[in-house]
Amino acid sequence: MKPAAMGTLHHIELWVPDLSRAEQTWGWLLGALGYQPFQQWAEGVSWRCGDMYIVLEQSPARSAFRHDRYRPGLNHLAFHVTDRGTVDRMVGEALLHGWRLLFADRHPYAGGDQHYAAYLEDRDGYEVELVAPSPRPRGTDVAEGARHAAPGSSPVAGAQAGTGTG
Repeated sequence: MKPAAMGTLHHIELWVPDLSRAEQTWGWLLGALGYQPFQQWAEGVSWRCGDMYIVLEQSPARSAFRHDRYRPGLNHLAFHVTDRGTVDRMVGEALLHGWRLLFADRHPYAGGDQHYAAYLEDRDGYEVELVAPSPRPRGTDVAEGARHAAPGSSPVAGAQAGTGTG
């Protein structure tokens, strides 16, 4: 097995107020995304996908009982999904597993006209984004778009500027 690429995430640890509840919501989500159960102990559990894993822990050292994505710190986690149909299917299933759809009035384009995604929130205030691949016209890619962008601007970042999502 080759070593993980420098700069890639090793793991993410989320402190949750109720481990049992988090295992139900996150366990379903991570399983649907292809993660496998990895570790389990009295105060926590983790799921692995490739070289990266996600930990849920009900730490006695936590200072709050609900995550607030509007405070400094983590706003949301964004996950790739295979296609738009998967986004749609997972939204329907997520509602049965303790998640609610955010930005429903703009779904599935809350992140912009070219960004097909779902934004979900669990009962503890954690937000996830499920992102379908963007369709690209034949013969184009981000590098080609960058050649035509104004100096100092990003064609990717500009597509989502000011949305408050993504």
